[in-house]
Order: sequence, then C-alpha cells, then structure tokens
Amino acid sequence: MNLHEYQAKQLLRDQGIPTPRGVVLDEAAQTETVAGQLGGDAWVVKAQIHAGGRGKAGGVRVVRSLNDLTQSVSALLGSRLVTYQNAPDGQMVTRLLIEETLDIAREIYLSLTVDRESERIVLVASGSGGMEIEEIARTDPDKILREVCDPVWGLQDFQCRNIAFGLNLQGAQIAAFSKMAKGLFHLFMKNDLSLVEINPLVVTGGGELVALDCKISVEDNALYRQKDLAALRDPTQDDAKEVAAREADLNYIALSGNIGCMVNGAGLAMATMDLIKLHGGQPANFLDVGGGATAETVAKAFKIILSDSNVKAILVNIFGGIMRCDIIAEGIITAVKEVGVKVPVIVRLEGTNVELGQKMLADSGVGVISASDLTDAAKRAVAAVA
Repeated sequence: MNLHEYQAKQLLRDQGIPTPRGVVLDEAAQTETVAGQLGGDAWVVKAQIHAGGRGKAGGVRVVRSLNDLTQSVSALLGSRLVTYQNAPDGQMVTRLLIEETLDIAREIYLSLTVDRESERIVLVASGSGGMEIEEIARTDPDKILREVCDPVWGLQDFQCRNIAFGLNLQGAQIAAFSKMAKGLFHLFMKNDLSLVEINPLVVTGGGELVALDCKISVEDNALYRQKDLAALRDPTQDDAKEVAAREADLNYIALSGNIGCMVNGAGLAMATMDLIKLHGGQPANFLDVGGGATAETVAKAFKIILSDSNVKAILVNIFGGIMRCDIIAEGIITAVKEVGVKVPVIVRLEGTNVELGQKMLADSGVGVISASDLTDAAKRAVAAVA
C-alpha cells in the first residue's frame, strides 16, 4: 500500500527528519489562505498521486506569484495526471501539497528497501539524486552506494558514516545524515514498510539536510497490525478492479495485456503468465482465487476480469486440490450467464472432480473452449486474440 507524499512526510517529521513546511489543500478556494499560512512569494505545487514521474508530467510546479499559484491549483485539481509509472489514463488529482521553496545547493538520493536476493533490508544512496536517478542507476551503477542491514543488529553507525563519506558530506552533515538514516531504519521497521525513498534529499545553501520529497510503501501483509497506516489508504488512487478484488478477498494485480487469467495458486498463476508470454501473448492480470474459494468467489473473480475493457480472451487454469474442479466450473457458468461474456473463454481443469467439472461446462451451453493441458491452453488463448 502506498502513501501520499504529505502522509509520508508526516511520518518523517514524527521521526525528527526535517521536511519543507507545507499545507495540503483539496479546494481551489483554499489557495489564498494556504499562501498566507506559508508566507513568502514563491511556492511549490505538488500533485498528490501514487506514481513517480510527477515532475516530468507537470505535476510539480514552482510558482512565483499568487496569481500563478491560483492558476496552477485550478489546473491540477480535478485533472488526471499521466506519468510513465501509471495507467494510460493517469490518476485523478484530488489533493495538492503546497510547500515553501528552499535554497538547494545539491540533491542526493536515499532509500531503504528490501533486497529479495540477500533477504536483507538495504540502505541505498547516491550523490546524483533527482528525476534522473533511474537513468543513473542504469548507465552508471558505480554511483549507487549500498549498505546491507544486519537482521539482528540493524543499521550500524559505521554504515551510516560510510554512506555519508561516499556522498562527500562534510562536518556536521555527517552526524545529521547518520541520525536521519538511523531514523529512517527505525521508521521502516516500526511500520512494516517495504520502501521508504527520499528523492531528493537536498543539502540547502546553509548546509542543512532536508527531505524534499518522500515515497513510502507499506507491506500489504502487515496492514492487519498497522491499522493507523491502513486507515490512510486512498482508494481513488487504486485501480478499480484491484479495489473490487480486495473487497472480495482475491489476489489481483492489473496488467496491460489482453488475456485475462484466473488461476488458483500464486505459483501456478506466475507459470500461466509466463506461458502466455512464451507463446507471444500478453497477460491482462495476475489473479489467484486461492485454494478455498467458493463458486460465488469464482463468479466475482470472473466479473472483475471482464470489467477490464482490454480483455479479449480469458484463460482459466485450475489444478483442483482443495479447490475442486466442479466448484470452479459452477462459478464459471454462473459468471458467464450473469455477465454475458462476449470474449472466448479457454479452460484447463486438472485434479479433483475434473471429469465432473468438464461435464458441467460441456452441458452448460456457455461455449467455453476446453484445453488438454497448460501449454495447449496458452496457445489457444494467444490464438484467440490474434
């Protein structure tokens, strides 16, 4: 689960990490009041959406008069901001963060994330922060500094100093950076985060370190014990299909392809998508209906897949164990009849009650295409959208 920038910065401030002064607004009528609260004659207007690349997309603007501030607020509020990280139709801007401007001497990249390969939390930094950090990581990886945190001892002082020296920080900045890095690690652990990214961390003209921007992601599987953070979820920023799946207790991730997938088991779902790709197709989603789903759950899953206008065919791949094949068949029949499916449906069933499930589908008259095995199913699905 992602947090908005203004929410992430509040967590930073609670941890004693400096951020620019800012005020959130959700109505254009609040603009003059916010400008008065912040003072000065220049401000930064920042669209609050769950996507990177806002600056390049016009979602971050520096304005130098009240008139320009008013125009930018009116233009951004209620608009859909399209960046390279979100869907083709963008995300709705319902809130703006208005901040004071700072005298920026240099920009640094700083983050904590989980390295799946080493199974450790890693502190990552670079002296080249800002909007081009992805390009720098790709073209000049030696500029990326890393310190792996011990699972018992955590992030150590000497590791913080190593990064600070590598960033060419001087004097009191080294101690300030170490304090900030240790604070971020504490924040990461306490809140079950999967990512905290400050980009950029700026050094001001006065030599102070300030978190100019911040992105925080919370581990979804830990939200049951992070109820305060779970309450910060903004459903307007989520894909509508993913929201519906979450309410139905389904594991669903929207993708950009045109072959809908309904599978039981995460590993089988990944294998199904791999085979679709192998045979030249593009999966439209990851969907794991789980091992104990009912016919009603399967019907809901089917409807969620079909709510994606990009879907031109559906591949159902079920290995019946706890989830019996006849239950899946019942759910497919129910969903097809209720929704009125207009796209080909390819079904591969295997396992418990497979014969009964196949017979139910054959006798239903819903017109599904039966596949003999997974490879056959993938080939048929790809051919159906060709």
